[in-house]
Parts: sequence; C-alpha cells; structure tokens
Amino acid sequence: MATTGFAHWLVVIVETFAAFFLVLLAVMVMVVLTVWLVDRNQTANSVLRNFPVIGHFRYWFLHLGEFFRQYLYSSDREEMPFNRAQRTWVYRAAKNVDNTNAFGSSRDLRGEGVPFFINAPFPTLDEQHVEPRPVTLGPYAREPYSHAAFFNISAMSFGALSAPAVRALSAGAAKAGIWMDTGEGGLAPYHLEGGCDIIFEIGTAKYGVRTPDGKLDDEKLLAICAHKQVKMVSIKLGQGAKPGMGGLLPAAKVTPEIAAIRGIPVGQDSQSPNRHLDIGNIYELLDSVRHIRELTGKPTGFKAVMGGVEWIGELCDEVWKRGIESAPDFIIVDGSEGGTGAAPQTLMEGVGLPLHESLPALVDMLISKGLRERVKVICSGKCITAYDVAWALSMGADFVNSARGFMLALGCIQSLQCNRNTCPTGITTQNAKLQRGLVVTDKSERVFHYAKNVMHEVGIIAHSCGVDEPRELTRNHCRVVGDDGISVPLVKLFPYPEASGLRG
Repeated sequence: MATTGFAHWLVVIVETFAAFFLVLLAVMVMVVLTVWLVDRNQTANSVLRNFPVIGHFRYWFLHLGEFFRQYLYSSDREEMPFNRAQRTWVYRAAKNVDNTNAFGSSRDLRGEGVPFFINAPFPTLDEQHVEPRPVTLGPYAREPYSHAAFFNISAMSFGALSAPAVRALSAGAAKAGIWMDTGEGGLAPYHLEGGCDIIFEIGTAKYGVRTPDGKLDDEKLLAICAHKQVKMVSIKLGQGAKPGMGGLLPAAKVTPEIAAIRGIPVGQDSQSPNRHLDIGNIYELLDSVRHIRELTGKPTGFKAVMGGVEWIGELCDEVWKRGIESAPDFIIVDGSEGGTGAAPQTLMEGVGLPLHESLPALVDMLISKGLRERVKVICSGKCITAYDVAWALSMGADFVNSARGFMLALGCIQSLQCNRNTCPTGITTQNAKLQRGLVVTDKSERVFHYAKNVMHEVGIIAHSCGVDEPRELTRNHCRVVGDDGISVPLVKLFPYPEASGLRG
C-alpha cells in the first residue's frame, strides 16, 4: 500500500513539473517572439534590426567581458589601469604573504618609460637601516604637523566609498601610522573611528563646511578641526580623474546620512562646481590658505592637477612679496592618471599632465624659486607598488598618496563599477547587501599590511641604492628607459635647476 501511494505521488510530481515546463516553454516562446518583433521594427539600433534577439547577446558578452578578460584572456602585463601583475603584488602585500617570484620577471625592462634603480656596489648594511625621519609641515601654523610615513591614503570621500570601506581604512591607517585624506565629501564619524591622522579636504562644493549658498562656513570648519585627529586642511582645486570639472555623486549614493554630512538634499545628484567660487586666481588662493590656517591653526595647502607650472612660479613670486609664512604648507600634485572619481572619458584620458611630468616640474619650480624646503610636496597618481613609490621619492616628493592601491588592499577586483553603485566587493556602493561582503576587521588588517609592506620594500630599494632611508633617494639613483631601449638617468632627463637665494 505504501509503495502504491509513493508511486502515485511520484507521478503527480512528474506531471506537475512537466506542466510547469510546458508553460515556461510557452512563455519563453512568447517572450522571444515579442522581442523579435520589437527588434525587427525598431529603428534606433541597426544590429538588433538586422539580427533580432541574437543581437542582444553581443551586449551581454560585452558586459561579461569586463569581468572575465582579466582572468582568462589578458596576460599578466596587459591590462589597464592596473595589470594582473600589479594587482597580484598588492593583494599579496595586503595579505602579508610571500611576495617573491621565480624564474625571472615578466616586466619588460626595455619598454619606453620603464624606471629602475641603480644598485650601489657596496649597499648599506641591514643594521644601518633607519626608520623614515619625520617631516614637519606647517612651521608657521599654530599646530605644525610632523609625520614620518611617506606612503599614505589619498583622497576618497565617504559617499563615493561605503561606510565599511572608510572604517577599514581608518583602522588600518591608525595601525600602520599613516594618514587618511577625507576627500571632498566632508568628515564622517567613520573617518575618526579608527583613530588615524586625518587630512581634511575642502572641495569646490565645500561639503561639510558649507553655507546654504555654498560658501565657507567658518564655524563648521572650526568644529571639524577641533578634532585632534584632524592634522591638516587641503583645498582641492582639482583631481586627476577630471581636471577642470567638479565631482559628481550620483543620486543613488546620496543617502540621508551622506546628505547630512555633506549638507545637501537627499536623493539628488550632487555636482560640485568646477572651481571654488571664491578662488579665481593665485592671490585669492593664498588669501584662502592664510584664512584657513589662521582660523584653524592647522597646516594648510592645496591639491591640483598641473596643466603647466607657470602659475606656480607666479604664486611663489607672490609669496616672497607677502612673506615666506604666507606660502602654502604643502602642495598635493595629482597626475592625470588619477581615477577613483567617476569622470567623463574625455577628461580622464585627455586633460592634465601625468605625474611623471608634473611632479618634477613642480619640484623644480619650487627649487628655482627658493621655496622647496618651505613647501612640502605630496603626490598621487597610480603609485601602488614599491618601485612606483620609490620613483616618486627619488623625483623629489616628500610623501606619496595612493587611493586605488588601498582600494585593492580592501579587496577591489577592478570590476569598473565604481560609479554605478553596484560594486561587487562593497567598497564603492551604498547598497547594504553588497557592503555586507566587506568585513572591517579583516580588511583593516590588509590595509595595515599593505602600507607596511610597501614602505618596507621601498626601504629595501633604498638600501640597495646605498642610502639609509627612502627620502634620501634622488634622481641620480633611478634610470628610465628611452625610446631606443637604452636607459638614461633621471637627473639627465630632469636636471636639477639652480636654486635662487632666499629672499625677503
């Protein structure tokens, strides 16, 4: 009897699934027929008009290609903006696992523009190694800032990044002894949570410190700088991803919390002006630097993408007229390689000088104007590996910032979804379901290990070159491959200018 009952229910289940399958098949046929008719009769897309239904697979494969080509089709050194070899190095540094390779490098050492370092015949002994010495910024500010770590977290705002990402960066930065730049989105509690040093950035929309009409609110700025963790203030003139254009935060990312921190309406696209309304020339820029430094007591400087450095020369001349204390305490030069912000392809690929040109040009201008020691230079722009950072230091930077390097340390897989609120790793999305994948305690450790391993390996390069610490690297220690496959010293490509005598 039991067997008969089981057989009966088995037949019922099979018949039910068969009926369901037939209904599903009928629906699929109707959908395909409908799509065929729509594709065949529409006039906007010639591929779909000529190849109805199957033409959609082209777009599907195009979309999937973003995710699969990096694993199946590209070589280790082929992709942009970062190839597999670079990403793998960062991942392994962040996980604090063995980062050695066997059987030689896959890097083409004869490619034009490739930098490499000149080892000394008698390198510095390990026991002679010294930790990076602190560099003081803002000697004329009421609260000068001395900081030793030369590799730090570049500007990325809360809103563009998720709360778990900011929390992990803050905690990891504190453990590594590095600073974190807030980006233009204001100061969030998540920036402060980990206890790291903070560089507060004032963007062109003055998020977090703005009046209703977009001007600077001194009281709000004072309240932010009252936090002991806030060490410096940076005035953002532009960024590498979109020089000459203000930042855009899509409406989907403007949650009530983000809107409250920034001082903007909820659920609306937030477009920053393409420059500060109150800064239209070098005189107003120096006025703003002076005002913010005197108001807050913090070292104050600015961030810019260089289209040329002539205006920096004019700014230096004006500094000498006003007095050396009027100089910006630092300049952050962002190369046009920058890319964490969503931006039009035209600006991202076709405007602004890349870092390998703008950094030496800025350093040389400051040297020639006698202000190199007064104005500290911070750079950013695709510096994610130890030799990238060592190159920047040898070129003259005091500090090197990285944004995408630390995104990769958080687990970024370069899926190129940053501007769509669909980041699969939870880093650049406000979707709570996707954010769940980013575990703060785990990723903060990776941020810590990545920063420490980069600085450690830059130290190894410095030792190989025969100097005690990384900031002693100069253009004499690095060579760059030319278009003929032969390398030339950096100092020959970018000879140091004659320094003018201090004036005033």
